Amino acid sequence: MSKYPGVSSIGFNESLIFDRSRDGRSAASLPGLDVPAVDVASVLPESLLRTDAAQLPELSEPEVTRHFTRLSTWNFSVDHGFYPLGSCTMKYNPKVNEWAARLEGFAALHPYTPVDLSQGAIQLMVELEAALCEISGMHAVSLQPAAGAHGELTAMMAVRAALTKRGNPRKKVLIPDTAHGTNPATVTLNGYVTESVASSEDGYLSADAVRKKMNGDVAALMLTNPNTLGLFEKNITEICKIVHEQGGFVFGDGANLNAIMGKARPGDYGIDAMQFNLHKTFSTPHGGGGPGSGPVGVCAELAPFLPGPRPVRNDDGTFDLITPSESIGRVRSFYGNFGVMVKAYAYIRELGARGLTQVSETAVLNANYLLKLIADVYHIPYGNGKCMHEVVASDKHLAPTGVSTLDVAKGLVDRGFHPPTVYFPLVVKGALMCEPTETESKDTIEEFANALLEIAEQARIDPDALHRAPVNTRISRLDEATAARKPILVAPIEANGTAVND
Repeated sequence: MSKYPGVSSIGFNESLIFDRSRDGRSAASLPGLDVPAVDVASVLPESLLRTDAAQLPELSEPEVTRHFTRLSTWNFSVDHGFYPLGSCTMKYNPKVNEWAARLEGFAALHPYTPVDLSQGAIQLMVELEAALCEISGMHAVSLQPAAGAHGELTAMMAVRAALTKRGNPRKKVLIPDTAHGTNPATVTLNGYVTESVASSEDGYLSADAVRKKMNGDVAALMLTNPNTLGLFEKNITEICKIVHEQGGFVFGDGANLNAIMGKARPGDYGIDAMQFNLHKTFSTPHGGGGPGSGPVGVCAELAPFLPGPRPVRNDDGTFDLITPSESIGRVRSFYGNFGVMVKAYAYIRELGARGLTQVSETAVLNANYLLKLIADVYHIPYGNGKCMHEVVASDKHLAPTGVSTLDVAKGLVDRGFHPPTVYFPLVVKGALMCEPTETESKDTIEEFANALLEIAEQARIDPDALHRAPVNTRISRLDEATAARKPILVAPIEANGTAVND
């Protein structure tokens, strides 16, 4: 096996922090009491008083530090290495974003701070909304939704409100078979019925397919562009026109905006509403690394229904918070995940218009370079040798060896790479979905491609080794199917009240 990142290293085992506890140990020294002592029973109801001491672990400071540091090594992050999850867009988060979010005026600002003392924060939100409008071609943006799926939900709530105002909320929403799984969930939560639209054999959504399904019962079409096959929907303008002619709206899932910034604006080709994944396109960490933020952008007709309050600039140059006249109401406490907004704002201001365009250019270049490196060995079902921001391959050529997509993913773990998205999109059997983003170097992409090619060769020579992978990790392959179907959520408890570590 060639040398790859993380193949051999010290792997720390770590027990439960309670197992390390010893009576009398402490990681802190507190000053003596400098106020009069108070009998807590005289000020609190008896129901709130403890009868037994809190069962907290007792450790020294080095033991606490080592415990959590060792646990941190069990997680893989983009700071460790390449994170090629397709569609999720796990790209590197510049550290200047973290610096900006930690500025005291932002980090220490209480959400109940009066408007006249929050002018800087409100100004940032106003300017971020304006930047997102310019990038997308949307008429207005609300920063309130907490993540991408939440932004979808908010957009479709606005669509339903607008159609209700017209006199008929309608019954159905059209969704291509390449859609993200959150789209049907959003439809159901808004009281609509999902109707699937099949993609063409070339992976695109055809205008004729939409035309056959579109009628007065359809409230909207929800699609992702570029789609989850890594292709730009070449019929998008005509498709939007067909939906609009029947009085419907078009929602564009913004999860893949990273591929088209500075090149195409969804509002210009007919999208009426879209969500932005600030934690994807604009680099802020998500998943285990931090919260998301899913602002929603809308056309002029939908703007009055956006959630409030929204930040605005007054005529005198000050800033305020208002609620639109026909708002669907709050969808999130306060104004959204403000810390993520600060990071996204810093990212946009650092790169500027040309920099954001270059982001998309490089993301597409990197994906196509990866595609070219593996196309002779791995099956690439769509795109005729080209893609946008992500490469969708399959395990079709490996089938004679008995090696599956899951085996490939586990083999990548042994070579120090986080696996790509697997078995999605659903229209590709045995899918491997890789998104290198713009933040990875040519060297890293070549290392990753070499690992994929090496795995394919190993599949031919020694497939059983891949069935056992990973073998270089702290824990070897798990029975994931059983774990998902029969999860053990509570550890067994012995008669003496201690947890059983099995």
